[in-house]
Formats: sequence, structure tokens, C-alpha cells
Amino acid sequence: MASSSASVSGSGSPPPPRADGIAIAVERRPPASRLTELGVGSWPKWGGGPGRIALSYDARQTCYIVRGKVTAAAAAAEGSPETGRVEFGAGDLVVFPRGTRCTWHIAVAVDMHYAFDPS
Repeated sequence: MASSSASVSGSGSPPPPRADGIAIAVERRPPASRLTELGVGSWPKWGGGPGRIALSYDARQTCYIVRGKVTAAAAAAEGSPETGRVEFGAGDLVVFPRGTRCTWHIAVAVDMHYAFDPS
């Protein structure tokens, strides 16, 4: 069973982007049982159209992408060079560890469920 802390899946995939040594984790198409176990259906929802959004995570955030396509470009600090990119989209569970700084490049409008974990 895949773990929510797993790196980007797929053999030969580049390592996930890192910001201050923190890896963004993508779990591709987790089984429905995993989503139920996490309580994804009860999480708040968010949606956004194509464009760019700069984000900084003060708490760990887990997102389940219902629809859309995003490339997240991580950086150690705002305005600093990129440290990597990861793509995710419909059906993916994505974990942004606390302290992550990245810019979402939304290619296809996104609908998602999300939860914050302050630990």
C-alpha cells in the first residue's frame, strides 16, 4: 500500500521538488479505501482557474485533486531559484509538508479537497 509520504511514483521519475530539504509527495490514484480512511469526503473544498498562485505552507497540507492539472515549482524562499517541479492532477493525493514554498501553475481549472495538519 502506498504511503502519503511516498515520493512521486513511477520508475525513472525525477526526485520530487524540495524546498529547504522538504519533499512534496504525490500518491497517484490512491484506492477508494485510502480516501475513506483519510476522511477526504468531509474535507473542505477549494477550486481555482488557470493561472499562477504563490503559496507558503505554515502547516502540512494534504490535497485530493478531484479535477484539474497543476505543476508546482518549489523554492527555498520567495524569489529564490526553483529547486524542482512536480506535476499532479485529477485523482492524485498530494502532501505539502510544513515549510514548503512553491508556485502552483494551474494549467486546467482545479477542484480539490484539502486538510491541514498543524503538527
